[in-house]
Amino acid sequence: MSPNLLLLRAAIMTANLVVMVAVASLAHAADTSEWDGDQRAAVRLIAGRQRASAGATTHTAGIEIRLAPGWKTYWRYPGDSGVPPRFDFAASRNLKSVQVRFPGPYRLADESGTSIGYKNHVTLPLEVVPQDAGQPVTLALKMDYAICEKICIPAEARAEVTLTGRPAAEYATLGRGETRLPVRAKVGDAGVLAIRAVSREGKRVTVDVASPSANVELFAEGPTGEWALPVPSPVAGAPAGQQRFAFALDGVPPGASLAGAELLLTAVAGDLAIEVPFRLD
Repeated sequence: MSPNLLLLRAAIMTANLVVMVAVASLAHAADTSEWDGDQRAAVRLIAGRQRASAGATTHTAGIEIRLAPGWKTYWRYPGDSGVPPRFDFAASRNLKSVQVRFPGPYRLADESGTSIGYKNHVTLPLEVVPQDAGQPVTLALKMDYAICEKICIPAEARAEVTLTGRPAAEYATLGRGETRLPVRAKVGDAGVLAIRAVSREGKRVTVDVASPSANVELFAEGPTGEWALPVPSPVAGAPAGQQRFAFALDGVPPGASLAGAELLLTAVAGDLAIEVPFRLD
């Protein structure tokens, strides 16, 4: 084979490789957005699968948050201090609704008190309903959140991804977030992780949790975002094989009635998490 022909073949192979890389990059861009942030924290969107149930079509997706060592961000209820994240999907196309779901959080104690949130990486799963089930959804996110090390600073992220029903290569990351989603349960259930009993005496609430692990955490939320309940603390006196937590009904909005108010209790042990409603009456 002549040298010129060899050079021509090499040039064609190189051009084909460039095209393949470009196509792969476009496919990647379509199902996973670029990171938006800096070395302290960054956010991106990940496309998930399409689901059909009872005649309705939904897409799964995820908001992945990457945090540098020593930095944290907050759960939907931040605890003693902090700011919950806020999500704006108004710039999306073919979007009917989107629900942000939160994996089981962690208790984070520092000089500012006890907060509730995440460190390192966390993925918030999304349930997305399209306007037209036969067309892709362009999911556009504007997210305002707070990140903290020794001090807290506000952060903003923007990301966009196209949901076609084809999961992203990083779909496993979304799966890990879904694994830690709390399962709805009731007081008195007999599960491996369960809230066995809740009692109230005046403004003090006591909760007994059965857990397969000694490392169990409990969090309490009020019926609206105006409630600022303290993070439950471990106390003595639990039945054998259980752990007891207690908290005071402080931070109740002015004029709000305790009678009949429904709290949401979230228990987390490793990758297990449950959420249990409890009426104060």
